[in-house]
This record gives sequence, structure tokens and C-alpha cells, in this order.
Amino acid sequence: MKLNTFQQQLNQDSPYDFSGLSAIFLNCTLKKSPEQSHTEGLIRMSQAIMEANGIRTEIIRPVDRRIAFGVYPDMTNKGWEVDDWPPIQQKVMEADILVLGTPIWLGEKSSVASMAIERLYGFSEEMNEKGQYAYYGKVGGCLVTGNEDGVKHCAMNVLYSLQHLGYTIPPQADAGWIGEAGPGPSYLDKGSGGPENDFTNRNTTFMTWNLMHLAQMLKKQGIPAYGNQRTTWDSREVKDHPNPEYR
Repeated sequence: MKLNTFQQQLNQDSPYDFSGLSAIFLNCTLKKSPEQSHTEGLIRMSQAIMEANGIRTEIIRPVDRRIAFGVYPDMTNKGWEVDDWPPIQQKVMEADILVLGTPIWLGEKSSVASMAIERLYGFSEEMNEKGQYAYYGKVGGCLVTGNEDGVKHCAMNVLYSLQHLGYTIPPQADAGWIGEAGPGPSYLDKGSGGPENDFTNRNTTFMTWNLMHLAQMLKKQGIPAYGNQRTTWDSREVKDHPNPEYR
């Protein structure tokens, strides 16, 4: 992905060192590799900015893997013969930044995106070394492409899901592109105007820098471990507000 002149200048003039960070992009396209993914086209702009700033990145297409449906860390323990999700989950946990990219179908994020979020949810009961939920201290964002309305709707759903799991969401943590409603050109199609769209390029740039800034801040100090530790809550001596009994 070739960045525009201003994007390149931002990278060259940056006084910040992000070289200790890493990022995972989950491209939740419905297309298996090597078929062209328009969502990946937009992802690669964010990836190019991160890599220009020394961040280690990887793009994963879940649709290329044999991922089981479910909400547990390893679904082979639940009757599935094969589950390729655990290695992906490990990479997610090792990364400081997670960006989920999705196309729009029927106004919603893709079915693959829903599955990915469900599998991420399956790890949400795990704890970090501070007794907080394991996703604390990581940042999340999303990128959306399509030929119909729904960018903001999809972004709301994805970003809510990530923050509910424990991810920290920076300002303007989403960006997207939609072409003409209906069977018009997609993002990477010749003459679509997608890669040149100033609004999309600006928002993708802002999202990426905000993700990098916040990830760097959290890398240094994390989320303070006070008032949010599941281990402390569960081990408290006085439990004077039990769950109500329903009759």
C-alpha cells in the first residue's frame, strides 16, 4: 500500500518510538486466499503506517482456517474434531493492538466477524498477572468496507464488543469506505475512488495513530489494577450484597 505524501511525512517526522509494539489485523472477509479482499486493501493502509513506525504486524484471514463455532478457548474440548482458533488467540494475546476488519453484508458485519468476536469472547474469563481480565492493557479498532450503508453501525457493534471484553478503545478508533449503494465498484476496483478517498484516508490515518499512541501509553503502565480485579472481588471476605433471589 502506497501512502500519500502527508501520511509519509507524518511517519518521517514522528518523534515517537513505537518499535516495541505489535499488532494483529483480523480480516473477516468471506473470501479465501488468494482471492482479492477489498477489506484487506483498506487494512493495508493502516498496516503500512504501523510498519513505517516499527510496529510488527500480521494480517490473518480467519476464513482460511478451520475455526469451530463456539465461545470456549478450544472447541475440540466440546466435540469439534478440529479447531484452528487457539493459535490465533495466542497471537492476539501477544499483540498490543487488535484491528478487526469486516465487509458489510445486509447492513451488518460479516458472519466471520461475528464468529471471531465470539471466539475472542471465549477467552474473556482469563486473567492477567494483576488479576484483571486478560484483554486489559490492549487497544482495539475496526475497519469496514462495502457497497451499502452501515459503516458506523458495524463499527458500533465491533467496538462495543471489544471494549466489553476488556480492550481500551481510543478516540476515533474506526474508519471505513462504502461505494455507491448496490452493485457498484468495491474499494479496490478500478475507478472506485476508494484508495484516493480523502475522508477514508484521513480517518484510517487518525485511527492508526490513535491506536499506536494509546497502545504505547498502556504498554508503559497498563490499566491501574485497583477496583477492577476479578480475583480481589471473588476473594472478598464480606459479601453483603448477594445476588437477589427471584421467585
